[in-house]
Amino acid sequence: MERTGRPVRLSGLLAAFSAALLAAGALVATAPAAGAADADLVRNGGFEAGLEGWSCTASSGSAVSTPAHGGTAALKATPAGNDHAKCSQAIAVKPDSAYTLTAWVQGSHVYLGASGTGTTDVSTWTQSPGAWKQLTTRFTTGPSTTSVNVYTHGWYGTPAHYVDDVTLTGPGGDPVVVPAVPTGLKATGATSSSVSLSWDAVSGASGYHVYRGGTKVASVTGASATVPGLAASTTYSFQVAAANTAGESARSAAVSATTAAGGGGGGGAGLPDRALVGYLHSSFANGSGYTRMADVPDSWDVINLAFGEPTSVTSGDIRFSLCPVSECPNVESEAEFKAAIKAKQAAGKKVLISIGGQNGQVRLATTAARDAFVASVSRIIDTYGLDGLDIDFEGHSLSLETGDTDFRNPTSPVIVNLISAVKSLKAAYGPNFVLTMAPETFFVQLGYQFYGSGPWGGQDPRAGAYLPVIHALRDDLTLLHVQDYNSGPIMGLDDQYHSMGGADFHIAMTDMLLAGFPVAGNADRVFPGLRPDQVAIGLPASTHAGNGHTSPAEVAKALDCLTKKTGCGSYRTHGTWTDLRGLMTWSINWDRFNDWEFSKNFDAYYGG
Repeated sequence: MERTGRPVRLSGLLAAFSAALLAAGALVATAPAAGAADADLVRNGGFEAGLEGWSCTASSGSAVSTPAHGGTAALKATPAGNDHAKCSQAIAVKPDSAYTLTAWVQGSHVYLGASGTGTTDVSTWTQSPGAWKQLTTRFTTGPSTTSVNVYTHGWYGTPAHYVDDVTLTGPGGDPVVVPAVPTGLKATGATSSSVSLSWDAVSGASGYHVYRGGTKVASVTGASATVPGLAASTTYSFQVAAANTAGESARSAAVSATTAAGGGGGGGAGLPDRALVGYLHSSFANGSGYTRMADVPDSWDVINLAFGEPTSVTSGDIRFSLCPVSECPNVESEAEFKAAIKAKQAAGKKVLISIGGQNGQVRLATTAARDAFVASVSRIIDTYGLDGLDIDFEGHSLSLETGDTDFRNPTSPVIVNLISAVKSLKAAYGPNFVLTMAPETFFVQLGYQFYGSGPWGGQDPRAGAYLPVIHALRDDLTLLHVQDYNSGPIMGLDDQYHSMGGADFHIAMTDMLLAGFPVAGNADRVFPGLRPDQVAIGLPASTHAGNGHTSPAEVAKALDCLTKKTGCGSYRTHGTWTDLRGLMTWSINWDRFNDWEFSKNFDAYYGG
């Protein structure tokens, strides 16, 4: 959250990530060249037999006679809507062997690549409208790799492209057979909204499909998975099947698992079914003007005091004081402020201390800083009689370490110490302690693309860095309200980029939090979704409050789609999230400045 109201422009940084993606796509992997005696392993690489041997998404491919690079036919593939016209073929290969993949292509954006190599998957691309151009990339298979997928595709919204004379040169592998049925399936853990499973790995399997009650709910590459989006205190039945390019095995024997009961901070901590959360500028002044605690309307169910800030970035020592009279001439006295807090609480409202904000970076890099954080936050809570804590860490407060690739087992000290500190506070104050978090999309949803894919080099280690904190504290978490603003375009689960300011952005970002998602594309590391009652949508209250203001009509459209599955746009949600808790805004002060438009719209939508 920002003090000034001026937008924090992350779009340039995210644009750099997009550029990095394209640059990465253009790289050619270095591997030993295939031997001269090696054969071409691609079946029907010239498309003389139509699409025999090839599979194209969304019926996007067809064989045409013109233009053709060699022979009498070529592939024509047409992207449409959310499909980028990917055509692929599974090919048997040998482990620890070198391969060269080539194709002739024509079109505005055409990609050639190989996946499932067991080492580093490769791809390359070109723009070649009106001319044939050869693409070449190389790779070496891993020690247990027996099959790879070679593919071509275009880009969303571009015209049709053409592909011909695809070759994969290298030693041929043994025919692939359907793997055996997995054994040893067991439940290894459960939260109130997810179940973790493991099983024995199957020789020859390239992946596994997890079924819940006969419905496929996950596909992973390793011998474990976490199934999110479950109801508390409910028993579920699970099976797993092994798969490779030859097909899918029969399903394993079923195992039952029961989710934990909801409760504590993660159970709502006394909030109404539909809650409105706002930040109150209590310690500083800006263009929105100072608002006294007693003047906050009853619309607001959770009031976050902005901000408690550190004495230094690494001290862990947090201080809070009211805005000085020199900045805020109408500031109330300390006694009046405390009395107003008690009055709000008597009316059923929750008042929290928010730590961080734009100017309040907190890095708990040592256990001493962790302990100072716990002690100083406790003093603030006790001094003002507060209900809990809001974590609004921004900047470089949280970051991953090189090799920190699994959100379930973080190694970064600033992450580990924050988790430990919050757990200590929750234990000290008990089950009614309210815990909320307000990360930026950069720290959460961007983990879908960039989490843990180091070495960090030019990549920002903050991408997705909140994910281990959210995961570790999910059973203590009352509300997560990601800031859906001050951001560049972010990719959703539909693999499309969504931009701020419209309903689709909030629908896509919120659906990710509820449905869960694989971090950095690793299907065996699925971030489990949160319960809908743990999630609120974060929005700026006005055009002055942040970059990405959303009109009341678009907010209502997002709520309709998420909670009723009506009026949805291009993004299709993975569920109907009827228990979505509500909205958060930066800020109460800016809403007052804007004639209370945000809170009036919330009250109108939910009938007061």
